[in-house]
Amino acid sequence: MSSLAGKVALITGGGTGIGKGIAERFGREGMKLALAGLDQARNSATHYGGRNLGGFTAATLVAKSIGANAIAIEADVTDRAQVQAMVEKTVKAFGGIDVLVNCAGVITARPIAEMSEDDWDSIMDVNAKGTFLTNQAAVAQMRKQGGAGRIINIASVAGKFGTATLTHYCASKFAVVGFTNALAKEVAREGITVNCICPGIVDTQMWTLLNTAFANPGETPEQVYKRAIERYVPQNEPQTSEDMADMAVFFATAPHVTGQAYNVDGGMDL
Repeated sequence: MSSLAGKVALITGGGTGIGKGIAERFGREGMKLALAGLDQARNSATHYGGRNLGGFTAATLVAKSIGANAIAIEADVTDRAQVQAMVEKTVKAFGGIDVLVNCAGVITARPIAEMSEDDWDSIMDVNAKGTFLTNQAAVAQMRKQGGAGRIINIASVAGKFGTATLTHYCASKFAVVGFTNALAKEVAREGITVNCICPGIVDTQMWTLLNTAFANPGETPEQVYKRAIERYVPQNEPQTSEDMADMAVFFATAPHVTGQAYNVDGGMDL
């Protein structure tokens, strides 16, 4: 039996992409899951091209596919009251929180001269502020349980190097990496570990947007994606949500690994 069996995980962005992959893997490990998502964003500057995210609807479908040990919760990670309610609903359903996976995130691509305050605010609110609010609430709950717990933030390789037209996104993910390292030191003696996964090139909705944003004249989205993999990934293969789930399981079960930002990127050469 898995050492994670019976443990409770709260996963934001748990209905799509990397969050979905981690949710499905945790489900196979026998964990109890609260999958959070949001259908309508406050801000239209998202990789979905507007406010319609469909995140809660997606989380509901994933929870149903996993079964009785999974629930879906609608929550906006940029809103403190909704984050607190999300934690309370998880605790009410399953009795506590052992693992937080903070996966909710958004991206847009803009040259600095064309970047609006909405572009900046949307990305920083979800990716950076959302990390702060969810981590703060999870730490408070883990302390109520007597300490111990695992926090896994999803950053990006863009949290370690800059990319043109992604200044706001890179700033938000650099913030996640720094926040993770600092919080890990703050809660280390309470048995709470805090780490982050830095994905490379994963075929999610974010890359659907980037395939258009990074296209050369006449390139198809498929050609852009293939070019990015060939140029940046020595293994010459894209990463998958299952790869991220492998690292999530490692972080969720490693008691003495904390404050780390591990790349899962096929050895990206940048």
